[in-house]
Amino acid sequence: MKKSKNLFERFSNWATAATGSSAAFIIATSTVLIWAVTGPLFHYSETWQLVINTGTTIITFLMVFLIQKSQNKDSKAVHLKLNELLASHEGTSNRMVNIEDLTEEELDHLYKFYIRLSDLAEKENDLTRTHSIDAAAENQKRKSQTRKPIKKT
Repeated sequence: MKKSKNLFERFSNWATAATGSSAAFIIATSTVLIWAVTGPLFHYSETWQLVINTGTTIITFLMVFLIQKSQNKDSKAVHLKLNELLASHEGTSNRMVNIEDLTEEELDHLYKFYIRLSDLAEKENDLTRTHSIDAAAENQKRKSQTRKPIKKT
């Protein structure tokens, strides 16, 4: 399922790999060391300082976009893998597929449901028994009805 990538995609993948390498770190460290050593040669002038400031600012600015592109791609891949797991497992709720598209308020609401699910599962003493809030509530209700209070003598 490999398609040909556009020029920016290929460059982005190459740049991400290159800038995350040991060689890139060594080059960056060497650049800073060379800059520092040349300070006395240039009498620590404003131009000397401006060179490192400008260079690091430009590199940082470009790296922000490169890192964000890489993070977006990784995040999308993880979401797709999770969606596949949810969709393929019989015990999971398909309502959870693509929840990343929900609003923050909807996610908070869903989070509260899972807190409730956790509380119900804790009462059961078996975290693997229920798969949804509906099932957890039903199981807890059923168990509560079948239990008889123990009388102390």
